[in-house]
Amino acid sequence: MVASIVLAALAWLAGVWALGHPWLAVAGSLFVLLGYTLVLGIEFVMLAFLHRDDPTPRASPWQLLRAWFGECIVAARVFGWRQPFRSRALPDVPGRPGVRGIVFVHGYLCNRGLWNPWLKRCAAVRQPCIAVSLEPVFSELDAYVQAVDRAVEKLERETGSAPLLVCHSMGGLVARAWLGSAADADSRVHHVFTIGTPHQGTWLAQLSRTDNARHMRQSCDWLCQLAQREPANRAANFTCFYGHADNIVIPPAAAILPGAASRHLCHTAHVAMAFHTEVISEVSRWLDADGSLSRAAD
Repeated sequence: MVASIVLAALAWLAGVWALGHPWLAVAGSLFVLLGYTLVLGIEFVMLAFLHRDDPTPRASPWQLLRAWFGECIVAARVFGWRQPFRSRALPDVPGRPGVRGIVFVHGYLCNRGLWNPWLKRCAAVRQPCIAVSLEPVFSELDAYVQAVDRAVEKLERETGSAPLLVCHSMGGLVARAWLGSAADADSRVHHVFTIGTPHQGTWLAQLSRTDNARHMRQSCDWLCQLAQREPANRAANFTCFYGHADNIVIPPAAAILPGAASRHLCHTAHVAMAFHTEVISEVSRWLDADGSLSRAAD
């Protein structure tokens, strides 16, 4: 997809320039390359209109504009470089006895390349971690449970401790599905962090027809059944990061799991939330360490 977009932009540039319209050639090629920024802009407009009586603070136009600009930059890095070309560039960090590990679980339309900045931090301080890739890309969420289970089991075996789960977007729902898949799963995880996870669904999911998107629709059967199966005390082991400028989880409060601790991230869009300093600091605080993860260089 990235190659096709670049080739289309170059073809337009060369073809229209040859016809003697240099400004039109440049404008058209930029439109092809940066068209995704318009899509993101539409999402933020929808967020503003669909906020309604959501209990989260309403983001101001300036905060939404700031979040949009930041997301345009982050999205280009994640979807235009890290995920298509660098998903295997940074390896998992092997476990060490007595050092608690982290399992990273990505979200919709992503792979382990999303977590490259985190993996770099972990490698710098030898923090054990595994970043999974959930495949096939458009499967039902229950199909991803085994990938999480294998990662948790590996870190348990190597470190002797239950790991943390750090999950972005759809990944938080996969973590909940994994917890509901085995009787002993709660004892196998130290704490679960979800970042922009549509625990109560998102309005945008109705625009997609993929199996995993259908599981993220508001009040869908899958989400309702998942919640009914969960014990009342499970949410106490979750920390949910949410934000009033999240352009994917609409309305924003849908990213809060009832009974869990919640942390609001101001003027930060959906993908950018995964790299927020408050998230890194909170995860570091829960590790059996001195917080060195939060001080590691990007």
